[in-house]
Amino acid sequence: MLDNTTKQKIDTLRDILVGKVSDPKSQVEQITIALFYKFMWDMDNVVVELGGKPTHFSDDYAHYSWDKLFDPSLGGGAVLSLYKEAVEKMENNPHIPDAFRDIFRRAYLPYNDPSTLRMFLKVVNDGFHYSHSEMLGDAFEYLLSILGTQGDAGQFRTPRHIIDFITECVNPQKGDVICDPSCGTAGFIISAYKHILKQNTDKKIGDKLSPSDRKKLGDNLIGLDIDPMMVKLALANMYLHGFQDPDIFEYDSLTNEDRWNDTYDVVLANPPFMTPKGGIRPHKRFTTQANKAEVLFVDLIATHLSANGRAGIVVPNGIVATTQNAYKNLRKLIIEDSLIAVISLPAGVFEPYSGVKTSLLILDKAVSKKTDSVLFVKVENDGYDLGKQRRPIDKNDLPNVMASLNEYKTSILKGNEFDAESQEVDCLVVEKKEILANRDVILSGDRYRVNDLKINSDFDLVSLKDISEIKKGSVITKKTTIEGNVKVVGGGQSFSYLHNTPNRNGQVITISSSGAYAGFVNFWYEDSPSTTSEITYKLHMRGSHPHAIYIEEAALFLMETSS
Repeated sequence: MLDNTTKQKIDTLRDILVGKVSDPKSQVEQITIALFYKFMWDMDNVVVELGGKPTHFSDDYAHYSWDKLFDPSLGGGAVLSLYKEAVEKMENNPHIPDAFRDIFRRAYLPYNDPSTLRMFLKVVNDGFHYSHSEMLGDAFEYLLSILGTQGDAGQFRTPRHIIDFITECVNPQKGDVICDPSCGTAGFIISAYKHILKQNTDKKIGDKLSPSDRKKLGDNLIGLDIDPMMVKLALANMYLHGFQDPDIFEYDSLTNEDRWNDTYDVVLANPPFMTPKGGIRPHKRFTTQANKAEVLFVDLIATHLSANGRAGIVVPNGIVATTQNAYKNLRKLIIEDSLIAVISLPAGVFEPYSGVKTSLLILDKAVSKKTDSVLFVKVENDGYDLGKQRRPIDKNDLPNVMASLNEYKTSILKGNEFDAESQEVDCLVVEKKEILANRDVILSGDRYRVNDLKINSDFDLVSLKDISEIKKGSVITKKTTIEGNVKVVGGGQSFSYLHNTPNRNGQVITISSSGAYAGFVNFWYEDSPSTTSEITYKLHMRGSHPHAIYIEEAALFLMETSS
């Protein structure tokens, strides 16, 4: 468990750097480099105390020993020069492990202020000492949480409690080959490791694992990432959690096919949600032909599972509902092959840097073979409020979601009935053939719910299509308007501007087809409005109270189309 004192020391290091290094990712890199620089010296000291000779700082690299930075005879400028030279050359040091050389690869000092560097080095020197304790791993994970303040290029850092939840959903075992093809700082891999240790604990954490079990476990944890800085941080994270030679590789999973024949028992991933501005040139071995990163990563994961492989994947809602062919083909692929559950997360899970709506795809090839259905679960609360600060709250659906998912899987494997209505969370079981019969193969549970909408009304309810003429409006922009008093109405909450000529006679309902108000329904009382290029329902007036009738019908229509 990380103590407050260590947290404060890490926060102090950030505070020292913030005036010179504004980017959180760069702050984490600079702290990581300094910590490992200091740790190598700590390790050398242990060897010396036992009668040996320094290993990391020997021969030509003895000059860069950490203690040299605190030589009272050196001025601030000399310390700055020595430190810069050391971190830039350390990747070539033949006396340090490969993992350390990778951590120092392309390292540099991004500022030239001697006083800032001296303050920074003093906190590192006084506050941190290398040991094989869990504390250092916890401290580094706290440091990595700083990356949760930004999400560039769609690389949104997954909150720790969501990582652990997904890991528990997939339930990796000690003999499984486990991979994250977009591993970032190795959060999922560390979570899988801790999960397996917990599973194999009697009196002391992990004590039921034999030495050969531990070696195999280390060999079976694989992380890949295209970003060299993320690889560097992942290597550091793994090392501080006890892995001397972690299998973390700089690798472009979408364009490089060197590892295409590899298969995994477990894949845990939060792939990038965005395609780089420069685009992607994927190789030709993907099952789904696409150029969107989110599609290609899910395809990659699904097609690289072993015969009984499992996966937990964070996906944006585009994967769930976008109607382009690539997305539809991908959904068809996973439904037929391995999908067992879709878990809808609240929109604020990735705050403060993104309000993007996400879902979890749970793949399990063994379970999928034994069922003709898919489980849909909706999470309303994940234990935190949905504000920017994500403060803890008492409401948390995740334990009940886990219980429902486990009950669903168990019922399938034992041939029992699963009672969705008796669950503590919102569950829906839908047959695969029903999903596949839908033209767009939508993976939103709401799409398949039966609406028992009951409206108390003195009027008969009929379908909009039976009482209206469905048309697209004209393209009317502000530049093309001519001064007048005719309201130009579209899908927004109010009219856009004024024009001189109507293109509709009578009252209309508009439903926005795109933009911030997509799906928004509005009723316009104007006798002769001009409608923009949104979906428009021109009403055929009937009875003495048409407004009530048509507004109710519009609400019903919206419910049907948004599900």
